[in-house]
Amino acid sequence: MSVLKTASFIFAAGFSIPAIAADFSFDRPGAGMGMGITPVGHLAWEQGIPSANYQESTVNGEKLKSTTLNGDMLFRTGLAQDMELQLGWQGPAWSKVKRAGKSVEEDGLGDVGIGVKKAINLDDEKLSMAILAEAILATGNDQFSNHDDIYSLSSAVAYEYNELINTSMTMRYEVQNSNWAINAIPTIEYKITDKLSGFSELAYRKAESEESEYALGSGLIYALNDRLQLDASVGVNLNGRDKRYQSGLGVSYLF
Repeated sequence: MSVLKTASFIFAAGFSIPAIAADFSFDRPGAGMGMGITPVGHLAWEQGIPSANYQESTVNGEKLKSTTLNGDMLFRTGLAQDMELQLGWQGPAWSKVKRAGKSVEEDGLGDVGIGVKKAINLDDEKLSMAILAEAILATGNDQFSNHDDIYSLSSAVAYEYNELINTSMTMRYEVQNSNWAINAIPTIEYKITDKLSGFSELAYRKAESEESEYALGSGLIYALNDRLQLDASVGVNLNGRDKRYQSGLGVSYLF
């Protein structure tokens, strides 16, 4: 499973919601982990419309091209002032595989996930931290599933340099069928206007008995108002024999 398969490369935007919670931010869709916690009594809905993956590889001397679209979604609700519950679904999906002039199309449903995120109080105005325990359950159709459950623990630390620039580092440790993997995702987020921000991040992944993977992502996030956010992103794997690209459009709303 590539480092970009599970996410579409947009870091959480730091748009505040003064009437609800000053520190709330969306996670949509998030290769790196956001610091914000959904306020108690509210629901955040973060929806891909859609996320896309494209891969070119060579099998037995023949070129194989694969395109996958899926409507991934994430629901978040506050359990306490510093803790939230997350329910995710990779959503309905469609794929097209082309090989030797022949195309095969499939559709189905992806895996579901459940997680709990907790903010850690570091007693620092510029420094923040959060941890996330998550399980991705292999409930989807064969073509769109991880096939085995994935259990992970993530931690992230963010530092606000000034009003325009934020940086963060996310570390993710996961186990799947007794095999371990580690992900490291440094991110820089920059404010362009009052409502528009951008980000760039490098994703590193090392899975047991596999070579290291590197990927680069970048995108834009636009806040229409205090509750509604739009995003767009692109990503590319930087190593390996196969060509792999990702893109995504998304919308997030806080009820």
